[in-house]
Formats: sequence, C-alpha cells, structure tokens
Amino acid sequence: MMWRERAVLVVLLLLLHHISATKDDLEHVCPPSSCGKISNISYPFRLKGDPEKCGEERYELGCENNVTVLYLYSAKYHVQSINYNNYTVRVVDPALQHHNLSSLPLRSLSRSNFSDTYAYYTDSYQAGLRASVNWESLSFSHIVFVNCKDWVREKGKYVESGEWVKWEGKGYAYAIGGDLKAEDLEVGCEVKLVAPTSLSTFDYHSYSSMHTALAYGFEISWIKLACHKHCSLSDRYCYLDSSNQKLQCRSSFYESLEFSIPGFKEKLGEGGFGFVFKAKLLSGPSVAIKMLGKSKGNGQDFISEVATIGRIHHQNVVRLIGFCVSGSKRALIYEFMPNGSLDKFIFSKDGSVHLSYEKIYNISIGVARGIAYLHHGCEMQILHFDIKPHNILLDENFIPKVSDFGLANLYTIDNSIVTMTAARGTIGYMAPELFYKNIGGISYKADVYSFGMLLMEMASKRKNLNTHADHSSQIYFPLWIYDHIRKEEDVDIEDVTEEENKIAKKMIIVALWCIQLKPNDRPSMNRVVEMLEGDIEELEIPPKPILFPDETVTEDQTIKSS
Repeated sequence: MMWRERAVLVVLLLLLHHISATKDDLEHVCPPSSCGKISNISYPFRLKGDPEKCGEERYELGCENNVTVLYLYSAKYHVQSINYNNYTVRVVDPALQHHNLSSLPLRSLSRSNFSDTYAYYTDSYQAGLRASVNWESLSFSHIVFVNCKDWVREKGKYVESGEWVKWEGKGYAYAIGGDLKAEDLEVGCEVKLVAPTSLSTFDYHSYSSMHTALAYGFEISWIKLACHKHCSLSDRYCYLDSSNQKLQCRSSFYESLEFSIPGFKEKLGEGGFGFVFKAKLLSGPSVAIKMLGKSKGNGQDFISEVATIGRIHHQNVVRLIGFCVSGSKRALIYEFMPNGSLDKFIFSKDGSVHLSYEKIYNISIGVARGIAYLHHGCEMQILHFDIKPHNILLDENFIPKVSDFGLANLYTIDNSIVTMTAARGTIGYMAPELFYKNIGGISYKADVYSFGMLLMEMASKRKNLNTHADHSSQIYFPLWIYDHIRKEEDVDIEDVTEEENKIAKKMIIVALWCIQLKPNDRPSMNRVVEMLEGDIEELEIPPKPILFPDETVTEDQTIKSS
C-alpha cells in the first residue's frame, strides 16, 4: 500500500502547486481590455465588469462614453496613456479642453496629495519614481492660479490670465508656472487653484503654453504595488533600474539612498536637537536632513521612535523619508518644505509675507487634522508636546505639515493618562497641567491646549503675550479678546473684510475652548476639526479662560493669583 500512499501524496502536492501557481499567475492569464483609445488594459488595472480575478480592485478603471476613466480622491480623470515599462499612467482633468483657454481643472491637486515613501504600500499612486539607487522624480510640475487685489508691477513669474480666467469679485488674475514659494507670493494675492502637469517643457511666460501643459495631463505611478509584489518583506527599499527597466530591491537604507555633498552647505535651522540642512538626493528632489546630537544609551530609543513615526502617513504630518545611524551620529531625512515654517507668515512685521484669512483658516484646519491623526489615527497614540508656529511647515502649495517630533511620546490608544518625569514644551504653548498637578492628568489634551494657543495667534496674526501693550488688559490677548467675543463685538483686527472678521471670530472661539484650564473642559482634536469646519452660529461661547488654579480676575483684567 505504500506506493499508493506515495502516489496520492504526489498528486496532492501537484494539485497544491497548481493551485498556488494559478493564484500567482491570475494577473497574467486575463485577456487585456480596452476602452476608446486605451487598449491592452492589463494588470494591475481592470475595467468595471471584468472578472474579479483580473487586476486589483483599487486599480479599477471605468469606461464612460468610450473614454477610459481613473478614479482618484473621489473624482474622475480621463486616462491619456498607460506605460507598463515604468509603471506610470497619464491622466487629465476632464474639464480641461485643449483649445479653450478658459477651461480650468475642477479641483486643486498637487504633489502633496501623493506619497513618495517606498517603505509602505498603502497608497495606490505616487508622484515619483526611484531610478538606479537614486531618486528620480516624475516630471510633475505645478501651475498656480492666483487672484491679486492690485496689479502686479514687477511681474516676474506672474503671467496675466485675466483675458480668459475670471475669479469672483474684483482683482487681477495671474498664472504661475512651477512651485510657488513664499517670497513669490505678492502682498494682496490669493491662491485660487493649483494644478499639476507632466509636460516636460513649456513656456513659463506664456499662458497659452501653460494651458497646453495642463491639457496634456500629469503622470502618477503604481510602482509601490510592483515593489510590494517583487520584493520580500525584508526589503524596505525598491527602485527602478533605468538601464534595464527592472525593479531592484534593497534592505539597507544606505544601499538605496545617496546624497550630493553640496546639499549640506545650506543650513535651514538649528536648536537643542542639532542642525537641519537642505540636501539633495542625487538626480532628485531636495530633502531636509536633521543632524541630531549624541544619542543617549545605545540609541535603541531613537531606533524605536523612528520605527514608529516612520509608519505615519498623513497629508498634514511631515513625512519621514529615512534615517541614518553611524556610531553616535544620527540623521533623520524628511521631505523638504519650501515655504518654511508658519511663524514667518503670522508674525511678519513688515507685511512682506502675506496670507489671506481664508488661507490661514484652511491651514488651521489642516494642522488640526494632522494632530487629530496623531492622537486617534495611528496604531499608537502620539503626543507631540511641542505644537507651535515654528513646528508647522508649509509645502509648495501652503499645505501645512506638523513637524519636529523631538519631544513626542508614544502611548497605547487606550492610555488616557500618561506619566511624565518633567515638563516639556515651549513656554507660552505648554498646557497648565504640565505645571499644576491638581487640575488634571497629562493626556492628549495637552496638545489641544497648545493648538489653542497656536490658533489664537493665527487668528490675531500676533503673539498671545504682548508686554508692550498700552493697557494691562491687552497684555494677554486671549483674556482681552474674550470680552469682545462675549459682548458680540467685532474682534477688532485691522484691514479685514466682514467675511474675514467672521472667520477670525470662529477661530478665536474654538481657540478659547482649547485653552480651558482643566483638560476635561477642552474638546478632542476630532471635535476641534468639526468646530472649525462647522458654522459659527453653532458655536457656544466658552467659559472665560483662567491661567492659573485659584485665580481671581479684577475688572480691568489684571491677573492676581494665590
């Protein structure tokens, strides 16, 4: 009977092998589909109506009116071409028409909407490739539409588009080719729309050429999926070898990342942690390199923290691209934020750097979403403990990113109260429970307090504490503004319209809720997002803010405390 048992075993093994092989090869056995001018639609793509075994569900395409449609961020884009050799697909906003210079994209979209971090495969599409062992970006430029209150005399990058593009209200319409940096944004100008293009060459001084570039469309990549299929779990880095158009896998960060040495000549900032330099990946974009001081212990705490923060991916949290450790030397590599930190926009003394209240309001919502993600959207709860304007960075399109996790602590989601051996943070933004133990335990509500102080400064475009104020009641802005809000008076901010005044008032009311003395009286960051996005009529006026326990406040708002 032994030969029969062996025969049965061999048959079973062959069947199992056949089933496994069939499962692995399903992506290749499906016949290609076609729609309109796009033929040979094959793995990872599939058309609606194709068998379930064909392609990947999240790469499903539609065929509408004989046009291939790609679904991206709950919107539709028309597919112009698919390149299976370098894992890219070119799409265009359906509202754009080649010969109609007045046609514009239906929505803003920029590089910030896509992840370029190759250690994680959760995002369907990216806006970059890694070729050889270096980073090679796809041709992914931006065209920015702005509306200015006054005519721009020294135009520079500003190209008049008013003949074809009209925005609501009065003003002068311009288009700008390439990324918009802070120094490029003229006073009184507001960003109305940001749109990408992958046309490699176009005339930055011609609006018709810019429009042609937009109508060409933009490329995005599904190389992460290809890497995930091709590389093993131990290979955290993957790139496309441009010499033979094949994917290569690496397990070491050193093997896959190289810097051009002159990148390290430009210092972006410094602090107690060390220095931050602007660097450039060979043949690729700029990055921010944070060189840290000497590590405590054996550096295991650093590695553990980086491993956790490295899993974070959110549009409003700065992205950690990689890290290096060599002996006592440590470096963190972050995406580069060309518009720097928020403080220079809200504390600008000479008015040379200007953002509209609508833009400031949108930035505040973005910051709130980023902090809410840290608190409630990760596997571990991350408490930042140093939310302030200097740690909010702005990308090329002024999308905010929470940065600098040097003081951050990681906790389990169900751990509502945390223990700390020493107060941490920046004076002026630190929650009172970090000093006074009798008002409540330390929790994520400490970040809520810091955000409230930040939000107050954004709304007023001034620091909360002004020691040079004419009256003692104006020294601490939150106390001074509270009475104006309670009496239903205007917030009395210079040079704002009625609508802007309403936006500022909403931000201030939310901020007053965030800076309540007792942690239990403050909202969660999820609730803060809801309050900022909701109607001002639905907001209740909070109790008067108190700075210290057992505090009394006289009629002229002079603070006295036991």
